[in-house]
Amino acid sequence: MFATALSQLRYGAAILRNRRIRPQDLERIARDLVATLAEFGEPGADSALLPGQAGAVDPAVRRTVTERSLRATARAAARHTAYYRRTFDSLALDPGALTPETWDQVPVTPKAALRGLPAAFVSAVSAPALMALTTGTSGTPTTVWYSRAEVEIVVAMSTVSAVLGLGLRPRHTVAYAGCSRATLPLLNVEESVTRIGASFVQIGTVDPAVALDRLATPLGLRGKAPQITHLTVSASYLSALVEEAERGGRLPSDFGLESIGVGGEVLSEPLRERASAALGAKISTSYMMTETVPSGGTPCTEGHLHHTTEFGHLEILDPVTHAPTPPGDVGIIVQTPYVPYRDCTLLLRYATGDLVRLPGSTTGCELAHLPATSPVLGRWTGPLSREITTWSVLNLLEAEPDVPLPARYALVDEDPGPRLHVLVRRLPAAGLLGRLEDRATAAGLALDAVVLHDDPATMPRTGPVRADLRERTFESVRPAAVRAVSPA
Repeated sequence: MFATALSQLRYGAAILRNRRIRPQDLERIARDLVATLAEFGEPGADSALLPGQAGAVDPAVRRTVTERSLRATARAAARHTAYYRRTFDSLALDPGALTPETWDQVPVTPKAALRGLPAAFVSAVSAPALMALTTGTSGTPTTVWYSRAEVEIVVAMSTVSAVLGLGLRPRHTVAYAGCSRATLPLLNVEESVTRIGASFVQIGTVDPAVALDRLATPLGLRGKAPQITHLTVSASYLSALVEEAERGGRLPSDFGLESIGVGGEVLSEPLRERASAALGAKISTSYMMTETVPSGGTPCTEGHLHHTTEFGHLEILDPVTHAPTPPGDVGIIVQTPYVPYRDCTLLLRYATGDLVRLPGSTTGCELAHLPATSPVLGRWTGPLSREITTWSVLNLLEAEPDVPLPARYALVDEDPGPRLHVLVRRLPAAGLLGRLEDRATAAGLALDAVVLHDDPATMPRTGPVRADLRERTFESVRPAAVRAVSPA
């Protein structure tokens, strides 16, 4: 216990002074948390001291820590990366003189800059060990380099989060149904799950019928729950699983799922409800990006997304002017991940492109001490994407059983106004069209028309989703009659 307390003190001192974090300190904290659970059943009263668990902080202290973190991160980027050395030199900016009030003197970093030359953002004094790629569903995949120390820090933090946030215990089995090319999330989930003593299953984005078979198959392992208990998945692939479960007559009792964690894409409320009903599990979501790990967001019970201040600096800005977004309006998330959490790919004021709405007033929820936004509403692609967000369209479409999942649609800015083209199961569908028009009007969507199609070839181009990253397998789907007699 003394060694754990010493690790916590060293970790806290590193954060306050912006010094290098010792990965072994975080690993010890995570390991001893797991040991505490094994012996006593639940975390101790010192959980608030663990990474990412900090409660309310005095505003003066928070400002001091923020200023110190911003300066240390800017100093490292200006000294050791080609991109920011050129940026600071051209503007004659002194990174050591920046404050939270003058932080906007640093230009916003567009995603295209990182995609175009990722090596220009890699610190010259780092030791790159892992190249992580994004899935590329919104364009060219983005490359982010991680050092071994960064990976160890992220895994240790993820272990703590899985224990305290997900309630993961050794009896559980976690399945990962994300794209296998998403290197960092896959590595992170596998390492954190197995360090807790739980079991890990890699499914990937295979045929949804095959994935459901795997989820329903008994494990027969001593000391483990009878079936897979937790699922990690993207929103669009979850919708593909729901489509297959509903079409194939699957019942929630076919599965042993307790929790489904959804990330990487917009999750609508209708999909959350349908997935819970079809698969019999609680649906949760969080916000995290490969580029800005470990900065992220956690939802509260009132539906806000609350963003950590310990790991990075958050700004919500206008996607065009980069001016601060006023309360009640929609802007993009702009993140600065802090050193010492990041030491390889360094990013200052990174424009993620993810749209969120700022609350119109102060929140009063259990996470009110952290900055709040709406859940992610979509990705900025132009003015229309902010006026009619992905979230609002999916809430409209995914409530309708006659719209196959994942919902395929195209929002086109035509004359005299935007038209929403939707792929449906069959035409004619006058009843469906009427419901969609009425519900779009009630939701305040400024659509000129909803146009239905039963053939993808007649539609305007639709955007790819992560469920399209289908992975091939040699497995065959078991016949329904065989599934019916399989043991539960």
